[in-house]
Amino acid sequence: MRQKGHRHAGAVSPCAACKLLRRKCVKDCVFAPYFPAKEPYKFAIVHKIFGASNVNKMLQMLSENHRSDAVNSMVYEANARVQDPVYGCVGTISSLHRQLETLQTQLAFAQAELVHIRTLRRIESIRTKPAPYTASMGTFPANKDFSTDVDMAFVYEDGARESLWS
Repeated sequence: MRQKGHRHAGAVSPCAACKLLRRKCVKDCVFAPYFPAKEPYKFAIVHKIFGASNVNKMLQMLSENHRSDAVNSMVYEANARVQDPVYGCVGTISSLHRQLETLQTQLAFAQAELVHIRTLRRIESIRTKPAPYTASMGTFPANKDFSTDVDMAFVYEDGARESLWS
């Protein structure tokens, strides 16, 4: 029969925090639900960066439904501090922010290139499209130069023009 996830009937298995601190793990230990004996590295890293007393104070100040998120944040920050003692997770966030800005710039260039290619294709299709046949003309005009119609504007089938520069 199990109680509280870390205690067995008759035997008390200390949580990772109590084990590292070499103290008895009491029934209402604030660390036990968040630092199980099976994951001793979590408390070890948090203890190294924040100290057991500070972690205890932080957990005591929070409601029980926010403690798990706080512990996850402390573990993440502690690991980041070990990797980068000066900036910690702020360094990681800054790096990711720079990557995001670079990717957004690349996306904007790719989108602009796509618009440019579509514009060139539209111009080319207008240049190579024969003039519409009308009964009064009798034949298609073979000598019509369409390049002048599209140098600065799209020429649509209904005769409307749209500037490329607006």
